[in-house]
Amino acid sequence: MASILIAEDEARISRFIEKGLRAAGFATQVTGNGSEALALAQTDEFDLLLLDVNLPGMDGFAVLEALRGTGSRLPIIILTARVEVQDTVAGLEGGADDYLGKPFRFDELLARIRLRMRRDEAGTESTVLQHGPLSLDIRTRQARVGDHAVELSAREFALAEEFIRNAGQVLSREQLLSRVWGYDFDPGSNVADVYVGYLRHKLGSNLIETVRGVGYRLSG
Repeated sequence: MASILIAEDEARISRFIEKGLRAAGFATQVTGNGSEALALAQTDEFDLLLLDVNLPGMDGFAVLEALRGTGSRLPIIILTARVEVQDTVAGLEGGADDYLGKPFRFDELLARIRLRMRRDEAGTESTVLQHGPLSLDIRTRQARVGDHAVELSAREFALAEEFIRNAGQVLSREQLLSRVWGYDFDPGSNVADVYVGYLRHKLGSNLIETVRGVGYRLSG
């Protein structure tokens, strides 16, 4: 099981990320301090570091510089509300593998993590997800049902990916909202139900099953 270190000092965000990553099959550890993040990242116990810039004790750029200065090749994705061009350039030129601005959607973060993992594992994971007649190419963002290509919006594709990665499992509306719409989702929103309706219209009415009082499940 791949292990991810989350260096984030906002408890609400770190809880959101940790919950989603564990549900996606990753082991996690959280720290809210830059100096501790550096020490943990140097233990070789982690496969990837999610690094916030505004950390107490030692900011994310300093942690990045220290790690790369020791020759560490640990994949690092920077998470920050500072999305000015100069900050992005500083992060990437400092040795970060990716840079994601806040607020972000969990599906985008998860896609970036999986892409980095695939690169580091020399492509051991296929870019095509398949379940029954449904296939999703997560590299090209193309969907097919049988021999027919289906046009999906970015959000529809993210929702379909969440279903196919958890095929056979019941996903609650709250899980779908938090994973696909991000940590600022409104728990009272019916947007997940609306988008399930869109997917049923495009992919087939019998593909996504309603589990009354609980949520939805990809059948087949």
